Amino acid sequence: MSLKNMTFAGDFISGKFALPDKVNGQFCDISPADTKDLILNVSYKLDHVDRACQAAKQAYLPWARLSLDERKRYLLKLREVFVAHESEMAELIARDTGKALWDATTEAKALVGKIDITLNASLKLIEEERIPNALPQVEGVIRYRSRGVMAVIGPFNFPAHLPNGHIIPALIAGNTIVYKPSEQTPAVAQLYAQMIEKAEFPPGVFNMVHGEGETGRRIVAHELVDGILFTGSYEVGLKIKQETINHYWKILALEMGGKNTTVVWEDADMDKAIYETLVGAFMSTGQRCSGTSRIVLHDKIADQFTERFYQAAKKLTIGHWSKNCFMGPLINEAAVEKYIRFQEMANRESAESLMRGKSLELEYKGHYVTPSIHLVKKFDANSLYQKTEIFGPNVAIYRSSDFNQTLENVNSSGYGLVMALFTKDKELYNEALLKTRVGLLNWNRTTNGASSRLPFGGMGKSGNDRPSGHFAIQYCTVPVASLEDSSPLDKSKLLPGVDLG
Repeated sequence: MSLKNMTFAGDFISGKFALPDKVNGQFCDISPADTKDLILNVSYKLDHVDRACQAAKQAYLPWARLSLDERKRYLLKLREVFVAHESEMAELIARDTGKALWDATTEAKALVGKIDITLNASLKLIEEERIPNALPQVEGVIRYRSRGVMAVIGPFNFPAHLPNGHIIPALIAGNTIVYKPSEQTPAVAQLYAQMIEKAEFPPGVFNMVHGEGETGRRIVAHELVDGILFTGSYEVGLKIKQETINHYWKILALEMGGKNTTVVWEDADMDKAIYETLVGAFMSTGQRCSGTSRIVLHDKIADQFTERFYQAAKKLTIGHWSKNCFMGPLINEAAVEKYIRFQEMANRESAESLMRGKSLELEYKGHYVTPSIHLVKKFDANSLYQKTEIFGPNVAIYRSSDFNQTLENVNSSGYGLVMALFTKDKELYNEALLKTRVGLLNWNRTTNGASSRLPFGGMGKSGNDRPSGHFAIQYCTVPVASLEDSSPLDKSKLLPGVDLG
């Protein structure tokens, strides 16, 4: 598994890598941290979608028939492979996404953590339950069975951890997989598939198909696919919903974007609030669905917080992943153009630029930008800048002394993923728990860095009530109710009008 000189291996179908014999499309995987670093030349064949779905369908029943302990053994072997290749995966994540090596290492370690949490904690959510006398003298049973072929559509920002977060619970529950990685990070996906190969899963249990938009469309619309597990933007999630509108039987778990708010009230621990909010806004160059996009400051502390936050943001280090800086580049040139365009939009919509975001020329020629901060004098629900997920290192700062109005503003974006509240007043926290339409609400903790031991999902444009994390095992299964009666027929209790002779 040489990372410096990777060779494109093709799609992974039925336990083997297969190069396309006929090419429908090609693209280059170039590191956003260094545009001279060509990682992979990818070519793909649309017909491989059907082959992969057929392979997954054929493998499904034999895999589902295995006992839970037998499936566990495969996952524990995969865990060993993850551990053995952790440093390789971390370096490739850094190279493929541009994120700093310390950031990428955290992601690589999470692959092992997901197996541990799923096997030791999440499986308890789908344990068989027996209900004595569910009907008089009849025992009831609740079981959770696998769904079938699950399509996993992965994002670029966490190209290993987020797909893995769907794949592991789906596999242990008895499903088979067709995985399409982001075309921005195919190298990480290839290494992931090579790890699956090393773990020697039965052929067809895990399949991977490279491609662009049409490949993804064909997978989600395929008649053999029973569910779609997606992480990415609201726009793509909406397309998946539309593409499957007539496939109402397919489970959709859509984990989409966020326009997340941190609220810092007058009694907050200032040092902690500043540090946590810096991390929330600018970690991974703002390319996290849980990143902090908006900060609402109580009037009494707004000037102090803003000045200190600004001074700290100016000192954040930016550079190549190998330098272990705080921030790396954006994923591609289009992301840079969008980021710069929103700087101009913010100014047109009357936001004051406290720290201007711009492109950076560094030692390595990549897609580097500076962080940016805008001061918004008046909340405007119709402002494109104020309601759009930028997916870059930009944050808007508001001021307020009215907590109820602040919570209304939090709910206004249409997204509902994360809110963070910094205060010592638990009554305010309880009020936020009641009124905010978010799936995650953190108290004196940044919006970033969710725990896999908890559910992860949002409301509104952030998701469709299929939380992942600890709860992912639930959308990978179907609850099946059974009434089990072993007693002989009591003829004295026949319903009126029935005569068995």
